[in-house]
Amino acid sequence: MDALSMMLSGSRAEGAFLLRSLLDPPWSLRIEDHAPVTVLAVLRGSAVVISDTGQTENLATGDVALLRGPDSYRVADHPDTPIHVIIDEMQNCTAVDGSPLEDMSVLGIRTWGNSTNGQTVMLTGTYRLDSYVSRQILDSLSPVAVVPGSTETDSMTKLLGQQISADGPGQEVLLDRLLDLVLISTVRTWFTEHPDCAPQWITAYEDPVIGHALRLMHNRPEHRWTVESLAHETGCSRAAFARRFTAQLGIGPVGYLTQWRLSVAANLLADPSRTVSSIAREVGYSSPFALTTAFTRHHGMSPRSFRQSPAQQG
Repeated sequence: MDALSMMLSGSRAEGAFLLRSLLDPPWSLRIEDHAPVTVLAVLRGSAVVISDTGQTENLATGDVALLRGPDSYRVADHPDTPIHVIIDEMQNCTAVDGSPLEDMSVLGIRTWGNSTNGQTVMLTGTYRLDSYVSRQILDSLSPVAVVPGSTETDSMTKLLGQQISADGPGQEVLLDRLLDLVLISTVRTWFTEHPDCAPQWITAYEDPVIGHALRLMHNRPEHRWTVESLAHETGCSRAAFARRFTAQLGIGPVGYLTQWRLSVAANLLADPSRTVSSIAREVGYSSPFALTTAFTRHHGMSPRSFRQSPAQQG
């Protein structure tokens, strides 16, 4: 699988926090949950998002925004509306002075707001789990990445909006997968609209030669790929393939393969049941010692230390 596909499996929602908000102006919410990434979709009306990074974005009906954590942000009907709700890391909602809210109430399953109808209807989904590969991709986004409503995203956000207030068997799993689809579709669309920000491998995928080589390496990192074998698979001479690959990605095939293997290894270390030996085999290293040596050189710490680092402990 390529890195964008791995993002979906590595950062897939598991019991994600999902909420539908029904709001009449004036309203202003400050979000301090520090989630790795939040999906915010406007189903009706409009909103403005102000990130602590200084970025401000206006959202219209159909727009989807990805908010990159851990920065806090504010979402409101207007930039000048004073904050009257603060949402913390446990998704607790309080007034600015810490007192219970009087003008916001639960309006149904996964639904709240200050109106039973709401001039503005928003869907918010927050991801608690992060992964090494997905973080590399998300860091390429702006702090608030906005994708205007489109045929691709509209159908998924509308379906999520229909299902968010239902409570049938398996509902949480269904909602998690719908949220994943909205996330991955929004990321793909944003990179298409902002090619200068996209990781180099995304644009390189469009090259028939280099794209094929990348798929081989992404899907089979355990294989003993060489420049010669990759060139053979793509129908190029070794020299022509190496030049073309380096020109597209700014790094040679062997160097790229090493980086990819060690990124996958970092992702797999998030699973405490996986041993370094099993991960070494899965990413093409002959022994746990060989993986540890390469991993330490690349990441600046051993696999064991990486696994115990605060970022991996959540």
